[in-house]
Amino acid sequence: MIMIYGALRAVPGGRKRWSPLFTAVLLGCTFAACGGDSAPPAHEDATAVAGERAAPGSAEDLAPGAGTEGERATGPDTEAEPGQAAASRQGAAGPLEGRSLQPLSFVGSVLGELPPLPEDDPDTWHETERDWAIASGTVEWAREQALGSLPVGELAAILGATFVGTPYEPGTLELPGPEQLIVNLRTFDCVTLVEHALVLARLATDPTVEPAEAEAFRDRYREELVRLRYRDARIDGYASRLHYFTEWLDHGIAAGHLEEVTDQLGGIVDDRPIDFMSNHPEAYRQLQEEPDLVETIRDIEARLSEESRLYVPQERIHEVEDGIRNGDIIAAVSTVDGLDIAHTGFAFRLGNRVHLLHAPLVGDSVEVSSLPLADRIQGIRGQKGIRVVRPR
Repeated sequence: MIMIYGALRAVPGGRKRWSPLFTAVLLGCTFAACGGDSAPPAHEDATAVAGERAAPGSAEDLAPGAGTEGERATGPDTEAEPGQAAASRQGAAGPLEGRSLQPLSFVGSVLGELPPLPEDDPDTWHETERDWAIASGTVEWAREQALGSLPVGELAAILGATFVGTPYEPGTLELPGPEQLIVNLRTFDCVTLVEHALVLARLATDPTVEPAEAEAFRDRYREELVRLRYRDARIDGYASRLHYFTEWLDHGIAAGHLEEVTDQLGGIVDDRPIDFMSNHPEAYRQLQEEPDLVETIRDIEARLSEESRLYVPQERIHEVEDGIRNGDIIAAVSTVDGLDIAHTGFAFRLGNRVHLLHAPLVGDSVEVSSLPLADRIQGIRGQKGIRVVRPR
């Protein structure tokens, strides 16, 4: 593949604009970060953070809310070092092309210098001035590029690609204390990348939202994030968070801001029960601290298990690629007993193939997969197909 992209130049206010004066040609790979995904291991989803191998299906392997594909559930109490590698977003960048079935060719940071991180305990960072600078700056950039007329999903993929190179970090929602909204655009796991990209896209396309009006902008951002992340758009303790990505998707479909596409692609039924969390409560600090919550989680799992779920088997993904648009949410179906979804990200077209924009453990940062989605998933033993859902 050959990609031509424009260089960035700084402009007043710390943002960057495209410059037509310079171009570069990359052969075979779209950006340096994609090397982390150039050859997925035979069992990528069992790769441990420290380079060890975790037993597939163990409570420390794939757990909702604690990381998914290749994201070993190191536990909610994992020590995090937010901001150490995320002082700025890095990456190549280039002009935007196309619409929902055309290739996207932009990756990399669009922001300049960001505010410093607080000097207090990172465990208290449920949001920081850096997070809000990233959020408002990204929305402003999208409007400067006149992207507001794009479909929400495609814009989410474009804005998600501005985070290429941002560190992967599991457990970013698991800060000590009671359940609270976490706004972290400094580090991502696969789900939080999708959430924030969607919120940014929705705000960028809403003319009533003004990033310069800081308090109103932040309130609206929080509102949109709560609507995606919590059942009935209400924070009511740990069990109110949409831990299983199946419920996250179904909740969005019921609310009217997501559309199921898997059925249009000839999906088949996945009737396996969902019960990973209740069978592995030791993997979750909150379930250990409040054992009564296990029954609440079990009731949620029973309801999810009764509902029909469709997926496209991995061997058929290549056949249905033409029906997948830029910015469609790709949910990789897990082979682990009791677990519904192993990983997620956005469809991202390069050339005539669908790749995956995602935050993987393997590679340690947000990236666009160098392998097409259909080829990539074949090399991951813990995944057997995909569910495809379209933002609207």
